Formats: sequence, C-alpha cells, structure tokens
Amino acid sequence: MSSSARPIVMIGILFFIFGFITWLCSVLIPYLQLACGLNNFQAQLVSFAFYISYFVMALPSGSVLHYTGFRKGISLGLLVMMIGSLFFIPAAITRMYSIFLLGLFIQGAGLAILQTAANPYVTILGEKERGAQRMSIMGICNGVAGIIAPVILGRIVLEDADGIKNKIDPAGKVIIPYLFIALALLVLSVWFYYLQLPEPVEEDQDMAGDSGKKTTIFAFPHLLLGVFTLFLYVGMEVIAGNTVVGYATWQGIPLHTAKFFPSLTLSGMLVGYVVGIVCIPKKISQVQALKFSALLGIGFALAVLFTKGILSVIFVSLLGLSNSLMWPAIWPLAIADLGRFTKTGSALLVMAIAGGAVVPLLYGAVADRLNPQQAYWVVIPCCIMIEYFAIAGHKIRIKYK
Repeated sequence: MSSSARPIVMIGILFFIFGFITWLCSVLIPYLQLACGLNNFQAQLVSFAFYISYFVMALPSGSVLHYTGFRKGISLGLLVMMIGSLFFIPAAITRMYSIFLLGLFIQGAGLAILQTAANPYVTILGEKERGAQRMSIMGICNGVAGIIAPVILGRIVLEDADGIKNKIDPAGKVIIPYLFIALALLVLSVWFYYLQLPEPVEEDQDMAGDSGKKTTIFAFPHLLLGVFTLFLYVGMEVIAGNTVVGYATWQGIPLHTAKFFPSLTLSGMLVGYVVGIVCIPKKISQVQALKFSALLGIGFALAVLFTKGILSVIFVSLLGLSNSLMWPAIWPLAIADLGRFTKTGSALLVMAIAGGAVVPLLYGAVADRLNPQQAYWVVIPCCIMIEYFAIAGHKIRIKYK
C-alpha cells in the first residue's frame, strides 16, 4: 500500500466504526421501546443521549486532539467508546433505561473525538473540489457498516421480536453483542496507538485579501449557516434510519420483517455515495448534488405522507438515498475559506451533529400527539433549509474595506 493511500484506508476504517456503532441505534430504539414500555418521545431519547454528546464534546475534543495529536486522539476516542459499550452490561442486568442512555452518551463522546479528527482530515487531504468525492468514499465505509450493524444486532435482539410484546425480557440479549463490541474497540484502540499515521497539515495561515482581516469565527456567515444546515440534516438522517422500524410496525408490518428496513435505508445511502464518487466533480458539482438531494428529499417525504402501508415505509427508507450526498457536500462548502479558523469551524460542525439528538425528539413528540406518519412533516423544512444553503447560503461572505 502506498504511503499516500494508507491514511485514507485507515480513516476509512474509522468511518466503518462510525457507521457500525451509530446505526445500532436503529435496532436499539424499537427493542427498548418494547422492552421498557416507552412511548415514541421516550424511545427517541436513545438518539438524544447518543447525539447530544457531540454538542457537549466537540469543542473539548479539539483541545484533546491538540494535546494528544491525531493518532493518540483516535486511540483515546476508541477507548472511550469501549467504556460506553461496557455500560450496556449493568444496564441489561438491572434493566435500567437510564444506564442504557448513559452508555450511549459515553459512546457518542468517543465518536465526537473521532469525528473531530477524521472529517477535517478527509476534507483537506486533496483538492477542495474533490472534497465531496472523498467524503463519499468515507460514506461508503460508513454505509456498509450501517447495513451490516442493524442486521447483526437485529438478528440477535429482535429474534422472535413480536413475542417480546407479551414477554418483556431485555436483559440477556444485549450483553454478549456489546461485550464483543467492547473487545473489538479495545483491540482497535491499541492498534491505532502504535500505528504510524501522519499528522494532517491543514491550512492554518492567514488568508489573503479581505478574508485575512477576520478575527473571529463569527465573521464567516457561510460557516454558521452550514452548521445550522448540518444540524437539520443529521436530525433528518437519524429520523430516516431510526424511526423506520417503529413506523413499519405502526403500518402493520411484523417486527421480524420491519427490522430489515434500516439496512434498506443505508443501502440507499450507499447507492448515493457511489454516484457521488463517479459524478463529483466531473459531471456535477457538489453544489448541484446538494440542490438535487434536497429536492429529492422533499419528494420522498411527501410520498411518505400521502401513501400507505409498505409503500409508505419504503419511501422512508428511500430518504437514505436523498440524504446520501448531503453530508459530503455540506461539510466542504461550510468549511471553505476558513484558513486558520479551520479547526474551530470543524469543531462547530461536529457540534451540529447534535441535530440527531434534537430533531428526532420533535418527531417523537409529533408522533405521540398525532401519529407516526404525520410526524414526517418534520423532514420537509429541514430539506428546504438545505436547498437554501445549496443555492445561496454557502456563498455568503463578509467583505472588509
């Protein structure tokens, strides 16, 4: 393996880990909803506990990486995730939902460290115009893991899931898988600690012209709009992946069938990532890809709202296709031209992942107040904001005389 390709491969492994751990939530939510007798809002606290840690840990993660460096920071992040995974054992034994949530929060804290390191590394590793393409490659690693994770955990904890409704027993089924996850994370932590991986060199000099006179991160309105846009996007992505099982059962589909829909959602994302690799920037720009993706998301959301049964559920999964190129396009557009503020901008974008904590709670509240289908109206304003950022928001700059 060439020295230039090795860092990309290593970061690809990290993105696989991101996807595997993150998309386990799509199975945990319906399982814990049944096992602990939760309503829709309470069930979405799984997403809240996991994703709010990004908001809490993003800025501290930047300080941690400044102290440890890239390689040791990755090792530390994996170790923190291992500790979070171990919390599932006492949670299962005591059957305390709060301990499950604490374990998820700690897992998310470890992922925040990894995301703070990995995303800017991918963005600055080559030509800016190909930033979305490289992020799409990472998205494939993430998506493949996202397809595999729900199938594996669903096979274990949702086996004979329809019977759980009558016999609630959440304990034993999650202990063994999370023991294996903790062991794997420990091995990876040790591996990355001793791995020879170059430190990324980012654009930290002052920028020429008007931009060089900026002295605060708040002088970059396109970044701030990008943070808000990414916040809404992540919330929308989490809704698409983590609500589809519950929505399918609400539509009358048995749980033993419904548990496969998250993998369909991730398969759609995988298709989109491949399209991004092939087409960006040769055939379409990352801006055009973002515009089209937002319009496609609006179309799929309306289809969810105005169809019924398995067709409506399939359109929820197809949101994965419309979502696929949003993250790869929003991130490089938001971080463009930040110069010496790149690290701070990256930390703010990682904080925006907390959208996965807040927006699904809004979905859960609407689902309890109305029904799970009408709750998908939440997706449409998110897509509208993403469309605005693609058309105009990413171009906004403050000019100095």
